[in-house]
Amino acid sequence: MSRLPSIPVPPRSLLEVVRNFAPNWFAVTMGVGALALVLRQIPGAPAPLGLLATGLWLLDIGLFAAFALLYGARWLLFPAEARRVFAHPVMSMFLGTIPMGLATIVNGFVFFGPGLIGGAAMDVALGLWILDALLAVACGLAVPFLMFTRQSHSFERMTAVWLLPLVAAGVAAASAGTLAPHLDPATGRALVLAGYGLWAFSVPIAMSVLALLFLRLALHKLPEREMGPTAWLALGPIGTGALGLLLLGENARELFADGPLAGAGATAFGFGVLGGLILWGYGLWWLGLAVLKTGRYLRGGLPFNLSWWAFTFPLAVYGLATFALGRLTEVRAFDLAGTLIAAVLAILWTVVAARTLAGVRSGALFVAPCRAAPPDEERPPLPAPALAA
Repeated sequence: MSRLPSIPVPPRSLLEVVRNFAPNWFAVTMGVGALALVLRQIPGAPAPLGLLATGLWLLDIGLFAAFALLYGARWLLFPAEARRVFAHPVMSMFLGTIPMGLATIVNGFVFFGPGLIGGAAMDVALGLWILDALLAVACGLAVPFLMFTRQSHSFERMTAVWLLPLVAAGVAAASAGTLAPHLDPATGRALVLAGYGLWAFSVPIAMSVLALLFLRLALHKLPEREMGPTAWLALGPIGTGALGLLLLGENARELFADGPLAGAGATAFGFGVLGGLILWGYGLWWLGLAVLKTGRYLRGGLPFNLSWWAFTFPLAVYGLATFALGRLTEVRAFDLAGTLIAAVLAILWTVVAARTLAGVRSGALFVAPCRAAPPDEERPPLPAPALAA
């Protein structure tokens, strides 16, 4: 009889922190960087808010660098345990948070970088965007392949975390739209075309997962309380999908105006606005559902873990899409809605950040579920069946 895997205890040393460091920590960088970008977009924001946004972005860089060192050290010092993430049906999904966290830094170099390091900011942003796009494509293909070949899943255990590796390429597509107008025209056009490819690589498959998620909720009801905050992840592909269409369409019209794709550029702009509006309305349904589900969970108690950062990034990208709609349609209602979303986001972010700091001090958050070897790893391999004569 196989013994049950042991559950890791909170670490008491830096070495144990490294040993227990899991990729879900990169969700923190997503939330920190996304809030900085949203605050920067508020129309008529006072100067102190801009300084706060810049400070949050610098904090985002520091956190991402620290997390990358810790996670890299885990692979260097404990490679056998680190590899188990590929077989874990939940923690492997959080590999997608690495490129999404990096994307917030890329966008920050566009908005905050020139004021700090001058024109070099765009060169840094382009280099990081290329890395980000490669990581996003790798996650978007490799993690689902692991789901199909190595991991154990069931329909009733499905949650919105399945979206994380799929959405990363959509986030990179929106980043391409953010960066493209700040580069030379040829590079900008290439980035827009690549952005559309990344959008197609991500959004359609993510939408199919949302349809399955609806069916799963209808048949098997809400997931366990520990996964409650993941309800907000459904807003992620919708917000990034809308934002990507809006930004790519806006830049396609400008960058392709004098070339053979001039007609396509004008069409892309119109399609971006209409598509963004449609996805924004679709997102309202999932936003309302997330609020209702969270209220239901709160009545029974919602235990804190790093999945609480799901309250921040999806809402942030939906807010960024709202601001983009306001700018491109000149409908003031979108500006007001985006400002309201930013205010709610700031409150949620403050609560989650405070709880995270408390968890860091206690060490309770430094637990990697994928450390424990599944029982199948401890059984001797079965003998190969004899071939029939």
